[in-house]
Amino acid sequence: MNTTLKTVVALAATASALNAAELSGKITVKGTPPPAKPIPQVKADQNCGKNRTEDAMTRTWVVGADNGLANVVVYIKTGLEGKTFTPPAEEPLIDQTGCMYEPYVSAVMVGQTFQIRNSDALMHNVNATPKINKGFNFAQATAGQVNKKTFDKPEMGAKFVCNVHPWMIAYVSVLENPFFAVSDKDGKFVIKGELPDGKYTLAAFHQKGGEVTQDIEVKGGKATASLAIEVKQ
Repeated sequence: MNTTLKTVVALAATASALNAAELSGKITVKGTPPPAKPIPQVKADQNCGKNRTEDAMTRTWVVGADNGLANVVVYIKTGLEGKTFTPPAEEPLIDQTGCMYEPYVSAVMVGQTFQIRNSDALMHNVNATPKINKGFNFAQATAGQVNKKTFDKPEMGAKFVCNVHPWMIAYVSVLENPFFAVSDKDGKFVIKGELPDGKYTLAAFHQKGGEVTQDIEVKGGKATASLAIEVKQ
């Protein structure tokens, strides 16, 4: 095999390994969390009540099948030191619908643009109160209004509230790399991307339960992990 062909084959093999990377697993809850409760203020509000067909519920602990825990930010915490990444072009959406933020928990990369939309035919106020990043506070007076924002520093669980409707809360985590996901209603997560084989520390962050970590090794572009978040009252 000539040198040029060897180089092409090597590059193709490397690209294949990078493109195939997938980390998957499940986050479970350890202990008995307090059950979700209705938020009566939503239906009691003259305007918000018109926008909902079911009760709005608290979302501090959302537990699904087999103790799977939702709304956990899972991300590569160590193993990528010295590497830089371009923020994804995708613009995640934080919506205000039925007088609730959707999703309750989301994640973006440092420098990644995200959208904040008001889907309700009434005024909301978006008040982001991060502890590390610069906050912002603006009104969205009409249905369909969209504002775009970015954060420029890593931070876990930056809080969003609505000063018009104080029960409206959401959290946004800001990561240094694009290898992250938020667990679904049954605690499952999948992280995809061009991640080389190697050893990493995977972290799982829950707004109330805190953070746990697990050492993982990506082989052949694959790795699985199971982490448990302990209930903290």
